Amino acid sequence: MTRRDHITYRRRHRKVGSMKIGIIGAGNIGGNLARRLTALGHDVSIANSRGPQTLAAFAEETGATAVTAAQAARGARVVVVTVPLKAVPDLPSGLIDGAAEGVAVIDTCNYYPQQRDGRIAAIEDGRPESRWTEEQIGHPVIKAFNGTYAQDILSNGSAKGSPGRQALPVAGDDPAAKQVVRDLIDELGFDTVDAGGLDESWRQQPGTPVYGLRGDADAVAKALTEASPERTAEWRA
Repeated sequence: MTRRDHITYRRRHRKVGSMKIGIIGAGNIGGNLARRLTALGHDVSIANSRGPQTLAAFAEETGATAVTAAQAARGARVVVVTVPLKAVPDLPSGLIDGAAEGVAVIDTCNYYPQQRDGRIAAIEDGRPESRWTEEQIGHPVIKAFNGTYAQDILSNGSAKGSPGRQALPVAGDDPAAKQVVRDLIDELGFDTVDAGGLDESWRQQPGTPVYGLRGDADAVAKALTEASPERTAEWRA
């Protein structure tokens, strides 16, 4: 069976319980999430800033459908926003319009003022990154994957109950949407730790103990309690 045959087979034999998932951003995190989620049988659409024609080879490789950013959320039960933070305000207006009722929007973005994003005054003044992101897109978000190494998404997942299973923090205000995200992360092979509401999501921003941590649930929970809301000089404009 050729690669194209495998992709066609996956598309025709979606597993019971599969979801339509839109991913906006085809970088390391977005690309590896698309690879894993299509392999798990989900119906994945993916967009980047350069247009779907630039994702043709990726779509053929993975079975994801290349779309525009404005199309990515249509009918989606989960939408992943994984773009440079400075690009969030440039996303299409009404980005989440047309998504499935109760859509869970995952924000993986981080604020890198010196390295990439420039100064964002509201964040410098203390607004959590994901609170700022949800204000820009006009829809509540769940913060997850922002401190996860992209390669771990491909290689570090393990069966539920495995000793030392890697865990990810998840923050957000909507319990139902948060549970959808936690269930999806579990399916990818990782435990989760409830990191509180979105106003507490600063506990997993760059420079905190949990950022980049490859620990189990106990280690992640401990790291979250040790975080400080004060940004160090490296992570300020």
